[in-house]
Amino acid sequence: MWWLLAFLSAALLGCYDSAKKFSLRDNAVIPVLFLNTVLSALIFSPFLFESGFGSWAVQKWILAKSFLVLSSWIAGYYAMKHLPLTLVGPMNATRPVIVLVGAIFLFGERLNLLQYTGVALAIVAYFLMRHSGKMEGIDFRHNKWVVCLILAVLLGAASGLYDKYLMSPEYLGLDKRQVLSWYTLYQAVIMGIILLAIWYPRRASTTPFQWRWSIPLISIFLCGADFAYMQALSQPDALIAVVSMIRRGSVLVSFAIGAFLLREKNLKAKTLDLALMIASMVFLFLGSK
Repeated sequence: MWWLLAFLSAALLGCYDSAKKFSLRDNAVIPVLFLNTVLSALIFSPFLFESGFGSWAVQKWILAKSFLVLSSWIAGYYAMKHLPLTLVGPMNATRPVIVLVGAIFLFGERLNLLQYTGVALAIVAYFLMRHSGKMEGIDFRHNKWVVCLILAVLLGAASGLYDKYLMSPEYLGLDKRQVLSWYTLYQAVIMGIILLAIWYPRRASTTPFQWRWSIPLISIFLCGADFAYMQALSQPDALIAVVSMIRRGSVLVSFAIGAFLLREKNLKAKTLDLALMIASMVFLFLGSK
């Protein structure tokens, strides 16, 4: 069942990325992210009463996750605002390769030939994406928004590994509802501080904030995706690398929206990158059965 939950998380995550792109175009990043964290905290607030605070020994691990995820989000939101969705999606799909390497060294997971083939295809797709980016004038080595995207991918991969440590019964074994509710609350508080201390005093000299109805959809889709994802990881037989790779199937949704609704460019080359990423995920899935 864990792999079905992973596919559900992937579909919702694709909708989340698309809502994020529509919300961030020509809009201020920090307020959008702040509203996202506040609504997410409200959605999961009932779990606060069910799970309770526990102890500081537990909360310190959850607070660390909040800083880790929020750092990834800040970098990723700026990248999403300035880069094509059809490039951001496939780039995000390379995250499980990093998770795989970490899972091998940290958790002792072993992969078979099919899964290693999937990893190899993902690596090839990454280098092709660099070429596709150059065709649009995006140099992976010198573009600061690409640097933000790569940083977001690395931090997101670290968060995936950290989730396994937090919630797997063989490690800390924390309740997923407790993790979800408290880390989203911490994120809202942290973003509130960033909003008031950094963005608000400089708001007149930066991109103005515009309310859009796609903004609340970011939180709705993300909370659904996260809940399905953590449900999958909480099952003892779940493979963190495979769950993360399936989750990256969200690229299909975001790529289609970028191509057909946003009319982004250079789709022929990007379709090849996407095909390789899909093939990579298929090999990893078959290898997990």
